[in-house]
Amino acid sequence: MKKIIYSLLMVLTVIPFLAACGGGEESSGDGNSSQEITVNATSEPPSLDPALATDTTSGWVIDHLFEGLYRKNKSGEIEPAIAEETEVSEDKRTYTFTLRDAKWSNGDPVTAGDFEYAWKRILNPETGSSFAFYLYYLKGAEAYNKGDGSVEDVGVTAVDDKTLKLELKEPTGFIEKLLSFWSYYPVNQSVVEENENWAAEADGLVSNGAYAMNTWEHDNELSVTKNDEYWDKDNINMEKITWKMVNDATTYYQMYKSGELDMIHTLPIDVISSEKDSEDFKIKPYFGTYMYMFNVDKEPFTNPKVRKAFAMAIDRESITEEIAQGGETPAYAFVPKGVDTPNGDFREQKENYFDEDYEDAKQLIEEAKEEEGWDELPSVELMYNTSDNHKKIAEGVQEMLKQNLGVNVTLNNQEWKTYLDTTKQGNFQMARMGWIGVYVDPTPILDYYLGDSPNNRTNWVNEKYDSLMAESKEVQDEEERMKILHEAEDVLMEDMPFMPVYHYSQNFLTSTDFEGIVYPVNRYPDLRFAERK
Repeated sequence: MKKIIYSLLMVLTVIPFLAACGGGEESSGDGNSSQEITVNATSEPPSLDPALATDTTSGWVIDHLFEGLYRKNKSGEIEPAIAEETEVSEDKRTYTFTLRDAKWSNGDPVTAGDFEYAWKRILNPETGSSFAFYLYYLKGAEAYNKGDGSVEDVGVTAVDDKTLKLELKEPTGFIEKLLSFWSYYPVNQSVVEENENWAAEADGLVSNGAYAMNTWEHDNELSVTKNDEYWDKDNINMEKITWKMVNDATTYYQMYKSGELDMIHTLPIDVISSEKDSEDFKIKPYFGTYMYMFNVDKEPFTNPKVRKAFAMAIDRESITEEIAQGGETPAYAFVPKGVDTPNGDFREQKENYFDEDYEDAKQLIEEAKEEEGWDELPSVELMYNTSDNHKKIAEGVQEMLKQNLGVNVTLNNQEWKTYLDTTKQGNFQMARMGWIGVYVDPTPILDYYLGDSPNNRTNWVNEKYDSLMAESKEVQDEEERMKILHEAEDVLMEDMPFMPVYHYSQNFLTSTDFEGIVYPVNRYPDLRFAERK
């Protein structure tokens, strides 16, 4: 009966099949065959300042505008970028980088001082960077960011314009991966100091990567053009990239089919089955987890039994196969598959932390009501950011909780930027969120729920969890490190400040007019090497 109900819901929401020819059979929106590509960001990027960006939409644009000491190449491997030479001390705590000749898009030289300034700016408590913790691997960084230390003690120093010294707290085997992440990108010190809103408009933003800002019509579209000052410009094929900001899935699908867009990701759920055999269609792995956060300071999620009951009361197989339909896999833990360890894949060593058992879930609700003195479970509102696909999944979860737990849940949605502010302030009971690892390892996933992580919006703090995560970062033996990370995940899944729904995949329609697009496992597509045939 459950399957029939979900199938009926899907039938009622199916849109008519669009008979227009595929996007691959049309030229780009400008009607010519120049090296330009138009894609869809779905929403306005909340910030293009590397110090303040926290989301994948902003990161997608930033990764094309800026470049750090290291970068990913066409094969997804880490390679030197602005760092021309690297010397590592015997104890692997000190790195000395010699910078190549590189320039900002305004012609200024990229200096070691720009890196030192950028990193210390992120760590400055007054900046309010939610990603400052990614720099805690630097000596003195955490103390300075938390107001307990001095900026002079932070382990990054511009020895001269071409020489940058990095000092780590402990040897860090994945430091090169971190140095390719946008929190470690430089910013032009003089530009930032002259204009605090330097990254808010196209005419103020100065970058050092493959592209420079061209136009930015807020909430409509943004474009970048090949940066003539970029040191490696001869290896950049695509001359111009335009990101549209169309949130409605049906609309951006129609735009792709009519040739106004050359690529879309996250297809409308209703069209996936009809597009799966198209040569434009692609499913790619994506290292992240789709979830619903619980605010543990707001009833009824103050009681861990309620949190666990909710997690046990949804049918993930129906969500992934009948609603999402994009190649996602049901999630019964936080860390996705894909992490190689000395003992095999991290996730396969312990796949399920709970079962979907509706009777046990109901019993947990009754126990929680008795413990809290509730005659009825307090009302529950589920929030999600505006998106057709998020809406359909939320409606499915709403129906499952009603059928399987007897709980009535109301739905509320907000636009992405507003939604981020609302959840950051803790103004929610239960809210949708996704988290993608900045590199493929359990650490950047599990760091999300650290007690002092600005990204942890659940108000859940567990000293044992935090201690295990800190311990894991000081262990050099890989087998022992993974053992500790498993223990940390055990603590997280016992308390369950969130309910995992599925591990991501990405689905795309990409015009066959293009080749050379790179699909990273933890980023949106890299368009630097794309080329119109």
